[in-house]
Amino acid sequence: MVTDTYRHKGMRQKLVQGLKKKGILDESILEAMMSLPRHFFLDKAFEDWAYQDKAFPIDCDQTISQPYTVAYQTMLLELKKGEKVLEIGTGSGYQAAILHLLGARVFSIERHQKLYEQTTEILKKHGFDHIRTYHGDGYEGLEKMAPFDKILLTAAATEIPQKLVEQLKSGGKMVLPLGDLDIQKMVRITKTANGSIQKEVFDDFVFVPFVRGVE
Repeated sequence: MVTDTYRHKGMRQKLVQGLKKKGILDESILEAMMSLPRHFFLDKAFEDWAYQDKAFPIDCDQTISQPYTVAYQTMLLELKKGEKVLEIGTGSGYQAAILHLLGARVFSIERHQKLYEQTTEILKKHGFDHIRTYHGDGYEGLEKMAPFDKILLTAAATEIPQKLVEQLKSGGKMVLPLGDLDIQKMVRITKTANGSIQKEVFDDFVFVPFVRGVE
C-alpha cells in the first residue's frame, strides 16, 4: 500500500518553495500541489525522486510533467471553481487531480488504452472518483460533453486543433504547447463572442507530441 509520510510532506514543501522561487505565486495552486502526493502517480521505483522538479517516464512512452509545468499551465487556465475543464492527455492523472482539487469539473481523454485503464484505477484508488476519464482521440475532443469553460492540452500540437476550439464556450480559454517537436511555446487561446480566437504566447517548453488516433 502506498502511504504519504512526513518525509514525503517535507519533500513536497521543499518542491513548493522551489516553485515559488520560479514565479508560481498563485496560492491555491501551491496549496493543491502541497496537499497532493505526487508519488501516488508514479511507479514505486521513482518514489524517492517524485518531488524533484522534473518530468519522469510513465507507461506507453509518455511522461508525468514537471511540477513547474503543471503549475504553469494551471495558472494560465485562470480556473474558477465549478468550471468544466477538458484535459487532453490524462497521462499519470496528476494534472487532472490538481484541477479537481482547485474545484474544476474534470473530463480527461487518454489515447492509450493501457494508460487509460491504469490511471483511471489510480484516480479511483486515491479518492478522485469525480474525475471522468475517457479512452479516445484527443483531436476529436469530447463533443457529447461540450461546451467547456477551459481546455488543457498536455501534449505538443503543431497547429491549433479547430475541433477543440469549437468545443470551447464563448469566453472560454484553451492552454496548449504549440510548435515543432524540439521546443514549443506555451499558448493561451481565448474564444471571443463571435467565435474567433485571441492568442497569447508565453514561455518555451518541451512536451511529447500530440498524436491522432487511439492505441
